[in-house]
Amino acid sequence: MNKERGGKEAATTEVLIVGCGPVGATLAALLGRYGINTLVIDKAPDILLMPRAIALDNEALRVLQMAGLSEDSFARIPIPQVQMHSPVMGRFATANTRGSLDGHPKLVTFYQPELEQALAGRLAALPSVTVRRCLELVTLRDEGDVVSVVVSDDAGRQEEIRARYLIGADGASSLVRSLIGQDFQGTTYGEDWLIVDARQRAEQAIDHVEFICDPRRSVPHMPAPGGRERWEFMLRRGENREQMEHPDKVAELMAPWISSSDLQIERTAVYRFHARCCERFSKGRVFLVGDAAHITPPFVGQGLVAGLRDVANLGWKLAWVLRGQAQPQILDSYDQERRPHAVSMINLARFMGHLVMTRHAVSAFMVHGLMRLSRLLPPLRRHLEELRIKPANRFRQGLFCAGQGLKHLLPGSQLGQGWVRSGGEVRLSDDVLGERLLLVGFNTNPQAGLSAALRSRWQAAGGGFLQVGVQNQSPETTELLEDLAQSLSAPASAALAVVRPDRFILCSGPAGCAAELLQQTLGLLGK
Repeated sequence: MNKERGGKEAATTEVLIVGCGPVGATLAALLGRYGINTLVIDKAPDILLMPRAIALDNEALRVLQMAGLSEDSFARIPIPQVQMHSPVMGRFATANTRGSLDGHPKLVTFYQPELEQALAGRLAALPSVTVRRCLELVTLRDEGDVVSVVVSDDAGRQEEIRARYLIGADGASSLVRSLIGQDFQGTTYGEDWLIVDARQRAEQAIDHVEFICDPRRSVPHMPAPGGRERWEFMLRRGENREQMEHPDKVAELMAPWISSSDLQIERTAVYRFHARCCERFSKGRVFLVGDAAHITPPFVGQGLVAGLRDVANLGWKLAWVLRGQAQPQILDSYDQERRPHAVSMINLARFMGHLVMTRHAVSAFMVHGLMRLSRLLPPLRRHLEELRIKPANRFRQGLFCAGQGLKHLLPGSQLGQGWVRSGGEVRLSDDVLGERLLLVGFNTNPQAGLSAALRSRWQAAGGGFLQVGVQNQSPETTELLEDLAQSLSAPASAALAVVRPDRFILCSGPAGCAAELLQQTLGLLGK
Protein backbone atom coordinates (compact mmCIF):
# COMPACT_ATOMS: atom_id res chain seq x y z
CA MET A 1 0.00 0.00 0.00
CA ASN A 2 1.16 3.55 -0.56
CA LYS A 3 -0.07 6.91 0.73
CA GLU A 4 -1.73 9.25 -1.72
CA ARG A 5 -2.24 12.99 -1.25
CA GLY A 6 -4.47 13.76 1.68
CA GLY A 7 -3.47 10.54 3.40
CA LYS A 8 -5.72 8.31 1.30
CA GLU A 9 -4.30 4.84 0.72
CA ALA A 10 -4.43 3.18 -2.69
CA ALA A 11 -3.30 -0.27 -3.74
CA THR A 12 -0.54 -0.37 -6.35
CA THR A 13 0.00 -3.11 -8.93
CA GLU A 14 1.87 -3.43 -12.17
CA VAL A 15 -1.09 -4.88 -14.13
CA LEU A 16 -4.78 -4.67 -13.23
CA ILE A 17 -7.04 -7.09 -15.09
CA VAL A 18 -10.78 -6.37 -15.01
CA GLY A 19 -12.59 -9.69 -15.47
CA CYS A 20 -11.60 -13.16 -14.27
CA GLY A 21 -13.20 -15.27 -16.97
CA PRO A 22 -11.03 -17.69 -18.97
CA VAL A 23 -9.35 -14.91 -20.96
CA GLY A 24 -8.51 -12.65 -18.00
CA ALA A 25 -7.40 -15.59 -15.87
CA THR A 26 -5.15 -16.94 -18.65
CA LEU A 27 -3.50 -13.53 -19.03
CA ALA A 28 -2.87 -13.42 -15.27
CA ALA A 29 -1.30 -16.89 -15.43
CA LEU A 30 0.93 -15.85 -18.33
CA LEU A 31 2.05 -12.72 -16.45
CA GLY A 32 2.57 -14.77 -13.31
CA ARG A 33 5.22 -16.85 -15.11
CA TYR A 34 7.36 -13.71 -15.23
CA GLY A 35 6.68 -12.64 -11.65
CA ILE A 36 4.69 -9.58 -12.79
CA ASN A 37 2.67 -8.10 -9.92
CA THR A 38 -0.87 -8.69 -11.20
CA LEU A 39 -4.26 -7.98 -9.64
CA VAL A 40 -7.41 -9.52 -11.13
CA ILE A 41 -10.82 -8.22 -10.09
CA ASP A 42 -14.25 -9.60 -10.92
CA LYS A 43 -17.72 -8.53 -9.82
CA ALA A 44 -18.95 -12.15 -9.52
CA PRO A 45 -18.56 -13.77 -6.10
CA ASP A 46 -17.40 -17.07 -7.59
CA ILE A 47 -17.06 -19.09 -10.78
CA LEU A 48 -20.42 -19.52 -12.51
CA LEU A 49 -21.18 -23.24 -12.48
CA MET A 50 -22.96 -23.25 -15.83
CA PRO A 51 -21.73 -24.24 -19.31
CA ARG A 52 -21.11 -21.34 -21.68
CA ALA A 53 -18.21 -21.50 -24.17
CA ILE A 54 -17.80 -25.06 -25.40
CA ALA A 55 -15.13 -25.33 -28.15
CA LEU A 56 -11.33 -24.98 -28.23
CA ASP A 57 -8.89 -25.68 -31.03
CA ASN A 58 -5.24 -26.70 -30.96
CA GLU A 59 -4.06 -23.07 -30.84
CA ALA A 60 -6.14 -22.37 -27.74
CA LEU A 61 -4.93 -25.53 -26.02
CA ARG A 62 -1.36 -24.50 -26.79
CA VAL A 63 -1.92 -21.12 -25.09
CA LEU A 64 -3.38 -22.86 -22.04
CA GLN A 65 -0.31 -25.12 -22.03
CA MET A 66 1.88 -21.98 -21.96
CA ALA A 67 -0.22 -20.70 -19.05
CA GLY A 68 0.67 -23.81 -17.07
CA LEU A 69 -2.33 -26.10 -17.55
CA SER A 70 -1.44 -29.73 -18.07
CA GLU A 71 -3.19 -32.22 -20.33
CA ASP A 72 -5.38 -33.46 -17.46
CA SER A 73 -6.18 -30.04 -15.92
CA PHE A 74 -9.73 -30.14 -17.28
CA ALA A 75 -11.82 -32.67 -19.19
CA ARG A 76 -12.16 -32.41 -22.95
CA ILE A 77 -13.67 -34.47 -25.76
CA PRO A 78 -11.70 -34.65 -29.04
CA ILE A 79 -14.05 -34.07 -31.99
CA PRO A 80 -13.25 -36.19 -35.07
CA GLN A 81 -15.65 -34.53 -37.51
CA VAL A 82 -17.94 -31.57 -38.07
CA GLN A 83 -20.87 -32.61 -40.26
CA MET A 84 -23.41 -30.45 -42.08
CA HIS A 85 -26.82 -31.96 -42.79
CA SER A 86 -29.73 -30.80 -44.92
CA PRO A 87 -33.29 -32.19 -44.76
CA VAL A 88 -33.15 -32.40 -48.58
CA MET A 89 -29.49 -33.09 -49.41
CA GLY A 90 -28.57 -35.25 -46.44
CA ARG A 91 -24.96 -34.79 -45.32
CA PHE A 92 -23.61 -32.26 -47.79
CA ALA A 93 -20.29 -31.25 -46.18
CA THR A 94 -17.77 -32.54 -43.65
CA ALA A 95 -14.78 -30.97 -41.91
CA ASN A 96 -12.06 -33.34 -40.75
CA THR A 97 -10.96 -32.44 -37.21
CA ARG A 98 -9.50 -35.84 -36.35
CA GLY A 99 -5.94 -36.01 -35.07
CA SER A 100 -3.62 -33.45 -33.54
CA LEU A 101 -1.67 -30.37 -34.55
CA ASP A 102 1.16 -28.78 -32.58
CA GLY A 103 0.80 -31.42 -29.89
CA HIS A 104 -2.94 -30.95 -29.28
CA PRO A 105 -6.24 -32.18 -30.75
CA LYS A 106 -7.47 -30.04 -33.64
CA LEU A 107 -10.86 -29.51 -31.96
CA VAL A 108 -12.27 -30.36 -28.54
CA THR A 109 -15.37 -29.55 -26.55
CA PHE A 110 -15.06 -28.76 -22.84
CA TYR A 111 -17.04 -27.67 -19.77
CA GLN A 112 -16.21 -24.03 -18.99
CA PRO A 113 -16.53 -24.19 -15.17
CA GLU A 114 -13.87 -26.94 -15.12
CA LEU A 115 -11.51 -24.79 -17.20
CA GLU A 116 -12.08 -21.80 -14.91
CA GLN A 117 -11.47 -23.93 -11.81
CA ALA A 118 -8.22 -25.20 -13.31
CA LEU A 119 -7.13 -21.63 -14.04
CA ALA A 120 -8.10 -20.55 -10.52
CA GLY A 121 -5.86 -23.28 -9.12
CA ARG A 122 -3.03 -22.12 -11.34
CA LEU A 123 -3.41 -18.50 -10.20
CA ALA A 124 -3.46 -19.53 -6.54
CA ALA A 125 -0.02 -21.11 -7.05
CA LEU A 126 1.51 -17.91 -8.48
CA PRO A 127 2.80 -15.59 -5.71
CA SER A 128 2.75 -12.46 -7.89
CA VAL A 129 -0.96 -12.84 -8.81
CA THR A 130 -3.89 -11.78 -6.60
CA VAL A 131 -7.57 -12.37 -7.38
CA ARG A 132 -10.24 -10.26 -5.67
CA ARG A 133 -13.90 -11.01 -6.28
CA CYS A 134 -17.03 -8.97 -5.56
CA LEU A 135 -15.23 -5.88 -6.88
CA GLU A 136 -16.76 -3.87 -9.70
CA LEU A 137 -15.10 -1.18 -11.78
CA VAL A 138 -16.67 2.28 -11.40
CA THR A 139 -14.33 4.70 -13.20
CA LEU A 140 -10.86 4.80 -14.69
CA ARG A 141 -8.43 7.59 -15.52
CA ASP A 142 -5.23 7.24 -17.55
CA GLU A 143 -2.79 9.64 -15.87
CA GLY A 144 0.04 9.12 -18.34
CA ASP A 145 2.38 7.07 -16.16
CA VAL A 146 -0.31 5.07 -14.33
CA VAL A 147 -3.99 4.20 -14.65
CA SER A 148 -6.09 5.16 -11.63
CA VAL A 149 -9.36 3.31 -11.11
CA VAL A 150 -12.15 3.38 -8.58
CA VAL A 151 -13.77 0.07 -7.68
CA SER A 152 -16.75 -0.77 -5.51
CA ASP A 153 -17.43 -3.90 -3.46
CA ASP A 154 -20.79 -5.59 -2.98
CA ALA A 155 -21.49 -3.41 0.08
CA GLY A 156 -20.96 -0.20 -1.93
CA ARG A 157 -17.58 0.64 -0.36
CA GLN A 158 -15.20 2.25 -2.85
CA GLU A 159 -11.43 2.21 -3.10
CA GLU A 160 -8.79 3.42 -5.51
CA ILE A 161 -6.32 1.17 -7.31
CA ARG A 162 -3.37 2.43 -9.31
CA ALA A 163 -1.75 0.26 -11.99
CA ARG A 164 0.96 0.65 -14.60
CA TYR A 165 -1.34 -1.00 -17.15
CA LEU A 166 -5.03 -1.93 -17.16
CA ILE A 167 -6.53 -4.78 -19.18
CA GLY A 168 -10.24 -4.95 -19.98
CA ALA A 169 -11.23 -8.63 -20.02
CA ASP A 170 -14.76 -7.84 -18.92
CA GLY A 171 -16.70 -9.36 -21.78
CA ALA A 172 -19.04 -8.23 -24.52
CA SER A 173 -20.66 -5.48 -22.42
CA SER A 174 -17.23 -4.20 -21.32
CA LEU A 175 -17.29 -1.09 -19.14
CA VAL A 176 -13.56 -0.66 -19.77
CA ARG A 177 -14.25 -0.43 -23.50
CA SER A 178 -16.91 2.23 -22.94
CA LEU A 179 -14.76 4.27 -20.55
CA ILE A 180 -11.94 4.56 -23.10
CA GLY A 181 -14.33 5.47 -25.93
CA GLN A 182 -13.94 2.28 -27.96
CA ASP A 183 -17.58 1.19 -28.15
CA PHE A 184 -18.37 -1.07 -31.07
CA GLN A 185 -19.22 0.90 -34.20
CA GLY A 186 -21.32 0.19 -37.30
CA THR A 187 -23.75 -2.60 -38.05
CA THR A 188 -23.70 -6.05 -36.51
CA TYR A 189 -24.74 -9.56 -37.41
CA GLY A 190 -27.37 -10.17 -34.75
CA GLU A 191 -29.34 -13.40 -34.39
CA ASP A 192 -31.11 -14.89 -31.37
CA TRP A 193 -30.52 -18.52 -30.46
CA LEU A 194 -31.80 -20.76 -27.69
CA ILE A 195 -29.00 -22.73 -26.03
CA VAL A 196 -30.05 -26.02 -24.40
CA ASP A 197 -27.53 -27.97 -22.34
CA ALA A 198 -28.67 -31.45 -21.29
CA ARG A 199 -26.95 -33.74 -18.79
CA GLN A 200 -26.90 -37.50 -18.14
CA ARG A 201 -26.26 -38.14 -21.84
CA ALA A 202 -23.10 -40.23 -21.44
CA GLU A 203 -24.54 -43.27 -23.22
CA GLN A 204 -26.58 -41.43 -25.85
CA ALA A 205 -24.54 -38.36 -26.89
CA ILE A 206 -23.12 -38.11 -30.40
CA ASP A 207 -19.33 -38.20 -30.79
CA HIS A 208 -19.02 -35.38 -33.36
CA VAL A 209 -20.40 -31.89 -34.05
CA GLU A 210 -23.30 -31.57 -36.46
CA PHE A 211 -25.05 -28.62 -38.04
CA ILE A 212 -28.63 -29.39 -39.03
CA CYS A 213 -29.06 -26.78 -41.75
CA ASP A 214 -32.83 -26.70 -42.00
CA PRO A 215 -34.14 -23.31 -43.27
CA ARG A 216 -37.15 -23.77 -41.00
CA ARG A 217 -34.87 -23.87 -37.93
CA SER A 218 -31.11 -24.42 -37.94
CA VAL A 219 -29.66 -26.50 -35.08
CA PRO A 220 -25.98 -26.99 -34.18
CA HIS A 221 -25.57 -30.05 -31.93
CA MET A 222 -22.50 -31.34 -30.08
CA PRO A 223 -21.30 -33.42 -27.11
CA ALA A 224 -19.50 -32.08 -24.04
CA PRO A 225 -17.58 -33.70 -21.14
CA GLY A 226 -19.36 -35.13 -18.13
CA GLY A 227 -22.18 -36.77 -20.09
CA ARG A 228 -23.41 -33.45 -21.48
CA GLU A 229 -24.83 -32.51 -24.85
CA ARG A 230 -25.69 -29.12 -26.36
CA TRP A 231 -28.25 -27.95 -28.91
CA GLU A 232 -28.58 -24.41 -30.29
CA PHE A 233 -31.93 -23.51 -31.88
CA MET A 234 -32.24 -20.50 -34.16
CA LEU A 235 -35.24 -18.35 -33.25
CA ARG A 236 -37.77 -17.69 -35.98
CA ARG A 237 -39.20 -14.27 -36.60
CA GLY A 238 -41.78 -13.40 -33.96
CA GLU A 239 -40.38 -15.77 -31.32
CA ASN A 240 -39.08 -14.30 -28.09
CA ARG A 241 -37.09 -15.29 -25.03
CA GLU A 242 -40.09 -16.03 -22.81
CA GLN A 243 -41.63 -18.39 -25.35
CA MET A 244 -38.42 -20.23 -26.14
CA GLU A 245 -37.24 -20.74 -22.56
CA HIS A 246 -40.58 -22.16 -21.40
CA PRO A 247 -40.15 -25.84 -20.38
CA ASP A 248 -42.94 -27.01 -22.71
CA LYS A 249 -41.28 -25.30 -25.70
CA VAL A 250 -37.89 -26.73 -24.79
CA ALA A 251 -39.39 -30.23 -24.55
CA GLU A 252 -41.05 -29.75 -27.95
CA LEU A 253 -37.78 -28.70 -29.59
CA MET A 254 -35.87 -31.57 -27.99
CA ALA A 255 -38.45 -34.23 -28.89
CA PRO A 256 -36.57 -35.50 -32.00
CA TRP A 257 -33.68 -36.47 -29.72
CA ILE A 258 -35.01 -36.96 -26.17
CA SER A 259 -38.46 -37.70 -24.81
CA SER A 260 -39.78 -35.24 -22.24
CA SER A 261 -39.70 -37.92 -19.52
CA ASP A 262 -35.93 -38.46 -20.04
CA LEU A 263 -34.99 -34.82 -20.50
CA GLN A 264 -32.47 -33.60 -17.90
CA ILE A 265 -31.85 -29.89 -18.49
CA GLU A 266 -28.75 -28.27 -17.05
CA ARG A 267 -29.27 -24.84 -18.59
CA THR A 268 -31.40 -22.98 -21.12
CA ALA A 269 -30.73 -19.44 -22.27
CA VAL A 270 -31.46 -17.22 -25.26
CA TYR A 271 -28.37 -15.48 -26.58
CA ARG A 272 -27.87 -12.95 -29.33
CA PHE A 273 -24.88 -13.82 -31.50
CA HIS A 274 -23.00 -10.73 -32.70
CA ALA A 275 -20.12 -9.96 -35.03
CA ARG A 276 -18.38 -6.81 -33.73
CA CYS A 277 -14.86 -5.45 -33.43
CA CYS A 278 -13.29 -2.32 -31.92
CA GLU A 279 -11.44 0.19 -34.08
CA ARG A 280 -8.45 -0.26 -31.76
CA PHE A 281 -7.62 -2.80 -29.07
CA SER A 282 -5.80 -0.27 -26.91
CA LYS A 283 -5.71 3.34 -25.82
CA GLY A 284 -2.79 4.68 -23.82
CA ARG A 285 -2.13 2.29 -20.94
CA VAL A 286 -5.44 0.46 -21.35
CA PHE A 287 -5.82 -2.70 -23.45
CA LEU A 288 -8.85 -4.78 -24.46
CA VAL A 289 -8.83 -8.57 -24.82
CA GLY A 290 -11.38 -11.23 -25.69
CA ASP A 291 -15.03 -10.29 -26.05
CA ALA A 292 -14.24 -6.79 -24.76
CA ALA A 293 -12.37 -6.22 -28.04
CA HIS A 294 -14.23 -8.43 -30.52
CA ILE A 295 -17.30 -10.68 -30.62
CA THR A 296 -17.36 -13.67 -32.96
CA PRO A 297 -20.46 -15.71 -33.89
CA PRO A 298 -19.98 -19.35 -32.83
CA PHE A 299 -20.20 -21.05 -36.22
CA VAL A 300 -16.44 -21.76 -36.41
CA GLY A 301 -15.85 -22.18 -32.67
CA GLN A 302 -13.43 -19.25 -32.44
CA GLY A 303 -14.91 -16.94 -29.78
CA LEU A 304 -12.86 -17.95 -26.74
CA VAL A 305 -9.99 -19.07 -28.96
CA ALA A 306 -9.58 -15.51 -30.27
CA GLY A 307 -9.38 -14.15 -26.73
CA LEU A 308 -6.68 -16.67 -25.82
CA ARG A 309 -4.70 -15.60 -28.88
CA ASP A 310 -5.00 -12.01 -27.62
CA VAL A 311 -3.48 -12.69 -24.23
CA ALA A 312 -0.69 -14.90 -25.58
CA ASN A 313 0.30 -11.97 -27.78
CA LEU A 314 -0.04 -9.25 -25.15
CA GLY A 315 1.22 -11.01 -22.04
CA TRP A 316 4.90 -11.39 -22.87
CA LYS A 317 5.10 -7.85 -24.29
CA LEU A 318 3.77 -6.37 -21.05
CA ALA A 319 6.28 -8.45 -19.09
CA TRP A 320 9.20 -7.34 -21.25
CA VAL A 321 8.25 -3.66 -20.86
CA LEU A 322 7.64 -3.91 -17.12
CA ARG A 323 10.96 -5.70 -16.57
CA GLY A 324 12.81 -3.04 -18.56
CA GLN A 325 13.80 -5.44 -21.33
CA ALA A 326 11.92 -3.55 -24.06
CA GLN A 327 10.57 -0.08 -24.71
CA PRO A 328 6.81 0.59 -24.29
CA GLN A 329 6.51 1.16 -28.04
CA ILE A 330 6.43 -2.61 -28.62
CA LEU A 331 2.94 -2.63 -27.09
CA ASP A 332 1.63 -0.88 -30.21
CA SER A 333 2.20 -4.15 -32.06
CA TYR A 334 -0.58 -5.87 -30.08
CA ASP A 335 -3.29 -4.08 -32.05
CA GLN A 336 -1.34 -4.36 -35.32
CA GLU A 337 -0.97 -8.12 -34.97
CA ARG A 338 -4.22 -9.21 -33.38
CA ARG A 339 -6.96 -7.02 -34.86
CA PRO A 340 -6.59 -8.08 -38.54
CA HIS A 341 -6.77 -11.77 -37.66
CA ALA A 342 -9.71 -11.23 -35.30
CA VAL A 343 -11.58 -9.44 -38.11
CA SER A 344 -10.76 -12.30 -40.51
CA MET A 345 -12.20 -14.84 -38.07
CA ILE A 346 -15.34 -12.76 -37.57
CA ASN A 347 -15.80 -12.56 -41.34
CA LEU A 348 -15.34 -16.33 -41.68
CA ALA A 349 -17.92 -16.95 -38.95
CA ARG A 350 -20.37 -14.62 -40.66
CA PHE A 351 -19.76 -16.33 -43.99
CA MET A 352 -20.30 -19.78 -42.52
CA GLY A 353 -23.42 -18.59 -40.74
CA HIS A 354 -24.94 -17.25 -43.95
CA LEU A 355 -23.76 -20.27 -45.92
CA VAL A 356 -25.15 -23.09 -43.82
CA MET A 357 -27.82 -21.34 -41.73
CA THR A 358 -29.89 -19.68 -44.44
CA ARG A 359 -33.59 -19.15 -43.64
CA HIS A 360 -34.75 -19.49 -47.26
CA ALA A 361 -35.55 -22.90 -48.74
CA VAL A 362 -34.53 -22.02 -52.31
CA SER A 363 -31.22 -20.50 -51.19
CA ALA A 364 -30.57 -23.49 -48.95
CA PHE A 365 -31.22 -25.93 -51.82
CA MET A 366 -28.81 -24.08 -54.11
CA VAL A 367 -26.04 -23.45 -51.57
CA HIS A 368 -26.12 -26.86 -49.97
CA GLY A 369 -26.35 -28.53 -53.37
CA LEU A 370 -23.27 -26.65 -54.61
CA MET A 371 -21.38 -27.60 -51.47
CA ARG A 372 -22.26 -31.25 -52.02
CA LEU A 373 -21.17 -31.08 -55.65
CA SER A 374 -17.88 -29.45 -54.63
CA ARG A 375 -16.93 -32.70 -52.87
CA LEU A 376 -16.52 -34.23 -56.35
CA LEU A 377 -13.54 -31.90 -56.98
CA PRO A 378 -10.61 -33.18 -54.87
CA PRO A 379 -8.75 -29.82 -54.50
CA LEU A 380 -11.91 -28.00 -53.41
CA ARG A 381 -12.98 -30.89 -51.17
CA ARG A 382 -9.58 -30.87 -49.41
CA HIS A 383 -9.75 -27.09 -49.02
CA LEU A 384 -13.07 -27.37 -47.17
CA GLU A 385 -12.66 -30.66 -45.36
CA GLU A 386 -9.13 -30.00 -44.07
CA LEU A 387 -10.10 -26.55 -42.71
CA ARG A 388 -7.85 -24.66 -45.12
CA ILE A 389 -10.60 -22.08 -45.30
CA LYS A 390 -9.60 -21.04 -41.76
CA PRO A 391 -7.41 -17.88 -41.86
CA ALA A 392 -3.83 -18.62 -40.88
CA ASN A 393 -2.68 -16.92 -37.70
CA ARG A 394 0.07 -15.02 -39.50
CA PHE A 395 0.93 -11.35 -39.05
CA ARG A 396 1.01 -8.79 -41.83
CA GLN A 397 2.69 -6.13 -39.70
CA GLY A 398 3.92 -5.89 -36.13
CA LEU A 399 6.90 -6.85 -34.00
CA PHE A 400 8.87 -8.87 -36.53
CA CYS A 401 11.14 -8.29 -39.53
CA ALA A 402 8.63 -8.11 -42.37
CA GLY A 403 9.86 -8.85 -45.88
CA GLN A 404 12.94 -10.69 -44.65
CA GLY A 405 13.85 -14.18 -43.50
CA LEU A 406 13.57 -17.75 -44.69
CA LYS A 407 10.38 -19.07 -46.28
CA HIS A 408 10.32 -22.16 -44.08
CA LEU A 409 10.85 -19.98 -40.98
CA LEU A 410 8.79 -17.01 -42.09
CA PRO A 411 8.84 -13.99 -39.76
CA GLY A 412 5.33 -13.26 -38.50
CA SER A 413 4.35 -16.94 -38.59
CA GLN A 414 4.25 -19.37 -35.68
CA LEU A 415 6.88 -21.99 -34.95
CA GLY A 416 5.32 -25.44 -34.74
CA GLN A 417 5.36 -27.58 -31.64
CA GLY A 418 6.44 -31.18 -31.47
CA TRP A 419 7.86 -33.88 -29.25
CA VAL A 420 11.49 -33.40 -28.30
CA ARG A 421 14.05 -35.03 -26.03
CA SER A 422 15.71 -32.67 -23.55
CA GLY A 423 18.03 -33.91 -20.82
CA GLY A 424 16.91 -37.48 -21.45
CA GLU A 425 13.22 -36.61 -21.02
CA VAL A 426 10.63 -36.58 -23.82
CA ARG A 427 8.44 -33.47 -23.66
CA LEU A 428 6.44 -31.09 -25.82
CA SER A 429 8.79 -28.42 -27.14
CA ASP A 430 6.87 -25.43 -25.69
CA ASP A 431 7.46 -26.80 -22.20
CA VAL A 432 11.20 -26.64 -22.86
CA LEU A 433 11.19 -23.26 -24.62
CA GLY A 434 9.36 -21.82 -21.61
CA GLU A 435 8.85 -18.08 -21.36
CA ARG A 436 12.10 -17.16 -23.07
CA LEU A 437 12.95 -15.04 -26.11
CA LEU A 438 15.25 -17.41 -27.99
CA LEU A 439 17.76 -17.47 -30.79
CA VAL A 440 17.19 -20.98 -32.08
CA GLY A 441 19.75 -22.77 -34.21
CA PHE A 442 18.35 -25.51 -36.45
CA ASN A 443 21.17 -27.99 -37.03
CA THR A 444 23.68 -25.32 -36.00
CA ASN A 445 24.99 -23.79 -32.79
CA PRO A 446 23.28 -20.35 -32.49
CA GLN A 447 26.10 -18.91 -30.37
CA ALA A 448 28.82 -19.60 -32.94
CA GLY A 449 30.70 -16.41 -33.82
CA LEU A 450 28.91 -14.14 -31.34
CA SER A 451 30.96 -11.64 -29.36
CA ALA A 452 30.80 -11.69 -25.59
CA ALA A 453 29.44 -8.12 -25.60
CA LEU A 454 26.54 -8.94 -27.95
CA ARG A 455 25.78 -12.13 -26.04
CA SER A 456 25.59 -10.12 -22.83
CA ARG A 457 23.26 -7.50 -24.39
CA TRP A 458 21.01 -10.29 -25.66
CA GLN A 459 20.77 -11.97 -22.27
CA ALA A 460 20.08 -8.63 -20.55
CA ALA A 461 17.10 -8.22 -22.90
CA GLY A 462 15.67 -11.56 -21.77
CA GLY A 463 17.21 -13.57 -24.60
CA GLY A 464 18.47 -17.14 -24.54
CA PHE A 465 19.94 -19.71 -26.91
CA LEU A 466 18.71 -23.11 -28.04
CA GLN A 467 19.82 -25.66 -30.62
CA VAL A 468 17.32 -27.96 -32.35
CA GLY A 469 18.57 -31.00 -34.20
CA VAL A 470 18.30 -34.71 -34.77
CA GLN A 471 19.27 -37.35 -32.26
CA ASN A 472 22.87 -37.71 -31.09
CA GLN A 473 24.03 -34.27 -32.27
CA SER A 474 26.57 -32.52 -30.08
CA PRO A 475 25.17 -29.30 -28.57
CA GLU A 476 28.64 -27.87 -27.95
CA THR A 477 27.97 -25.08 -25.43
CA THR A 478 24.25 -24.62 -26.15
CA GLU A 479 21.20 -26.44 -24.80
CA LEU A 480 20.10 -29.07 -27.31
CA LEU A 481 16.62 -30.29 -28.19
CA GLU A 482 16.46 -33.52 -30.14
CA ASP A 483 13.60 -33.04 -32.59
CA LEU A 484 12.15 -36.54 -32.52
CA ALA A 485 9.76 -36.16 -35.46
CA GLN A 486 11.25 -33.19 -37.36
CA SER A 487 8.11 -31.25 -36.42
CA LEU A 488 9.51 -27.85 -35.37
CA SER A 489 9.68 -26.49 -38.91
CA ALA A 490 13.36 -27.43 -38.82
CA PRO A 491 14.88 -27.24 -42.29
CA ALA A 492 17.27 -29.88 -43.59
CA SER A 493 20.08 -27.32 -43.82
CA ALA A 494 21.41 -25.13 -41.00
CA ALA A 495 19.31 -22.08 -40.17
CA LEU A 496 18.64 -19.57 -37.39
CA ALA A 497 15.44 -17.95 -36.07
CA VAL A 498 14.58 -15.60 -33.23
CA VAL A 499 11.45 -17.05 -31.60
CA ARG A 500 9.29 -14.88 -29.36
CA PRO A 501 7.80 -16.20 -26.08
CA ASP A 502 4.43 -16.54 -27.85
CA ARG A 503 6.22 -18.85 -30.37
CA PHE A 504 6.03 -16.44 -33.30
CA ILE A 505 9.13 -15.99 -35.42
CA LEU A 506 10.60 -12.50 -35.15
CA CYS A 507 13.37 -12.92 -37.74
CA SER A 508 15.29 -15.71 -39.43
CA GLY A 509 18.26 -16.36 -41.66
CA PRO A 510 20.97 -18.84 -42.65
CA ALA A 511 23.67 -20.10 -40.29
CA GLY A 512 26.35 -17.53 -39.68
CA CYS A 513 24.02 -14.50 -39.39
CA ALA A 514 23.40 -14.75 -35.63
CA ALA A 515 24.89 -11.33 -34.88
CA GLU A 516 22.70 -9.67 -37.52
CA LEU A 517 19.53 -11.32 -36.19
CA LEU A 518 20.28 -10.31 -32.62
CA GLN A 519 20.97 -6.71 -33.66
CA GLN A 520 17.67 -6.60 -35.58
CA THR A 521 15.76 -7.97 -32.60
CA LEU A 522 17.39 -5.64 -30.08
CA GLY A 523 16.53 -2.74 -32.37
CA LEU A 524 12.88 -3.75 -32.47
CA LEU A 525 12.85 -4.04 -28.67
CA GLY A 526 14.42 -0.58 -28.38
CA LYS A 527 17.50 -2.04 -26.66
